[in-house]
Amino acid sequence: MADAHDGDERAMGWYYYLQDTLTFPFDAYCCAKRAISPLHVRDLVEVFDMAPEDECGREMFVMIRWEKDGLAAPLSQLEASNASDATMTAVEDWKYWVKAGYEF
Repeated sequence: MADAHDGDERAMGWYYYLQDTLTFPFDAYCCAKRAISPLHVRDLVEVFDMAPEDECGREMFVMIRWEKDGLAAPLSQLEASNASDATMTAVEDWKYWVKAGYEF
């Protein structure tokens, strides 16, 4: 996101990169416990879309099948499985960004 001038532009750059690159649906395993998420390590979920833009201003979330309406889960909490190479690369790109400590 070299051409992004502020946090909002970086967030939207990431959002549209992921939206354009991820191929839905795909399976993912929970690889980390998060206080904001009901998922447990090793839970298998189906990712079916990006969360709405307004949920992704500080972190990237994806929609997973969960009860009736679905749930926005942190993408950094998931490990793509049974997904296209482009999807797996995009998920790893995001996880690298997070692990490196970068912020919007």
